[in-house]
Amino acid sequence: MKASAFVYPWDVNGDPDAARRIAALGVEQVTLASAYHSTRALTPRHPRHRIVTAEHAAVLYPTDERWAGRELRPYAAGAWAPGDAYGEAADALADAGLDVHTWVVLAHNSRLGAEHPDTSVVNAYGDRYPWAPCIAQPATRAYLVDLAAEAAVRPGARGTELESLGWYGLTHLHAHDKTGAIGLGDAGQYLMALCFCPSCRAGYGGQGLDPDELAVAVRAALEPLWRGEPDDGGWTAVEKALGDETAARTRAWREETARTLQEAAVAAVRAAAPAGFQVLLHADPVSYHVGANPGVDPAHILSVADGVVVPCTGGAGLLTPFAQQRRADAVLAANLVVVSGMGGSPASLAADAERAAGLGATEVRLYHAGLASDDDLVAVREALARR
Repeated sequence: MKASAFVYPWDVNGDPDAARRIAALGVEQVTLASAYHSTRALTPRHPRHRIVTAEHAAVLYPTDERWAGRELRPYAAGAWAPGDAYGEAADALADAGLDVHTWVVLAHNSRLGAEHPDTSVVNAYGDRYPWAPCIAQPATRAYLVDLAAEAAVRPGARGTELESLGWYGLTHLHAHDKTGAIGLGDAGQYLMALCFCPSCRAGYGGQGLDPDELAVAVRAALEPLWRGEPDDGGWTAVEKALGDETAARTRAWREETARTLQEAAVAAVRAAAPAGFQVLLHADPVSYHVGANPGVDPAHILSVADGVVVPCTGGAGLLTPFAQQRRADAVLAANLVVVSGMGGSPASLAADAERAAGLGATEVRLYHAGLASDDDLVAVREALARR
């Protein structure tokens, strides 16, 4: 199976050995960040630094004239990725014999929400999620589609992986995040992700729902969770909380909104890209799920994109719904964390990849070559050598 490692430009730039070291792992490809959210990252082998703080979501290359005069536009990176940081890293990785694909994070941007609060998801209590742009808003959708096309199709790139191309919710993994005191299962996460901005209120209205009544119902449905009662989990719990018909109508609005955005973004990337350019989406097969791997309908998304990247650390079961709908030429990439300190298991990579292949995976993604320790990378190299 083909293997690709995730990489940040700051893992490579300024380290003359980085590209060679990544190629020596045995991967054929790197998935290199070109647009990314705020983060604080280790660089355990870099000769100049050990910690990189990306202060806000940014593009890691110079933008073009398409953004002139627009209110919503990408932010340039600061000192952590100056100039064309992506291009510099991409050239070094290509020179080491690696195929380079872009890694584009879309609907996850705290600075956008801080500077343009009206763009954010608003929950049933009126709280805004500044990290989560509402993908129903026309201006935000236009921004995301154009960002996808520009950030994906960088010089020399042979494909892209689009992350967070869908609804984002409460879970953010923010620095010093203090939201884990209440155990929100699938139902709670869905209810807390329902947006009540003007665009979504109009969307619910189009589904025959009164948005004010819906907000009351959502708050009432969440109340037992705040008291500490367990989340029954799953879609049946949402139906029980809101009623079958109301739950179905909220889901219909959200799924149509995400689906049409994904179609538009993939079409924009294809229009900007050369022939043969591969477009993959990070995805979850449970269509009401939210986050970096947003929920999709497997049959639909595999009719739109060239394939999907699916989270498989801890188990590869999410592959099965995609495998059942997969056409012969579609990519089904199992995403495996290989950083021990982040819950990954590089020592079991060979076995994990084999199990994923048995469930239909055609490729593997390794998260993350820049963050992993030397020992982790040794384990990765040994596992890939056994393919």
